[in-house]
Amino acid sequence: MDLDPLITLAGFVVGVVVGMTGMGGGALMTPLLVLLFGVQPLAAVSSDLVASAVMKPVGATVHLRRGTVHRGLVGWLCLGSVPAGFSGVLILRALGDGDAVQERIKVIMGALLVLAAAGMLAKSLVDRGRPPAPAGEIDIRPRPLPTVLVGAIGGLVVGLTSVGSGSLIVVMLLGLYPRIRSSQLVGTDLAQAVPLVAAASLGHLLFGDFQLGLTGSLLLGSLPGVYLGARISAGPATSRVIRPALVVVVSCSGLKLVGVPTAWLGGVLLALLGAVGISVAQRVVGERRHPRGETDPRPVAEELGGADR
Repeated sequence: MDLDPLITLAGFVVGVVVGMTGMGGGALMTPLLVLLFGVQPLAAVSSDLVASAVMKPVGATVHLRRGTVHRGLVGWLCLGSVPAGFSGVLILRALGDGDAVQERIKVIMGALLVLAAAGMLAKSLVDRGRPPAPAGEIDIRPRPLPTVLVGAIGGLVVGLTSVGSGSLIVVMLLGLYPRIRSSQLVGTDLAQAVPLVAAASLGHLLFGDFQLGLTGSLLLGSLPGVYLGARISAGPATSRVIRPALVVVVSCSGLKLVGVPTAWLGGVLLALLGAVGISVAQRVVGERRHPRGETDPRPVAEELGGADR
């Protein structure tokens, strides 16, 4: 097994970000492998998913111990996501592994990254207009059919691209259950992602383009990175900077994957940086008007993006 120290370093950096903020796994690592290291899209998806299957249980265990997992929602989500995640791999297998298929995977991945970044940004803006959350626990009653559908859509996307078990599913869950608390949203998403990623990983081990050296390099860096990130655990002030920055990075990566010229990306980057700057400034002003001791009118915005894959 040949290990790549640069990929290990990249895995460590991404692991730290995931440990600190709960987002950025697949949305950062997979496009990074494709764009920076020249890994074929199918190999990047397969190896990143298998590596994620090792890391996901760590975060899920923490939330289970804290009691921030809605077990009912997890069950209905998994009913849709687990078979859909495996089916996504079978669809890739049916398409073949030629250059045209690799290009399609790259474009689909890029479009989903842009969609995920737009959804997270829109959700953050919408959350600011929400009224203060009531004190005490909120009883969330599962809506079986829509929840299974959310799981199926997210699972299929994860099986195809490795992106979405955090960013896309979190956004869809929030739309379905707007009163769910941030900690419960993240914990539920992490818990359902364990069997989802395990099923998709099994499919990629059997039918994908899994590469042991690539996966080993990722795990060698990402496991200590996740641990370190969790230990230093970004506070609200750090999250205000890191999370919007991740939205910018994910957006630009997605646009590059779909073939947007580099010159155009400069203009897009400037526009995104301006929007993020305004967003961060508004949040800082809002927190000065509503100190942390008061009821936070944005209970879910702090967990923007959940535990992204």
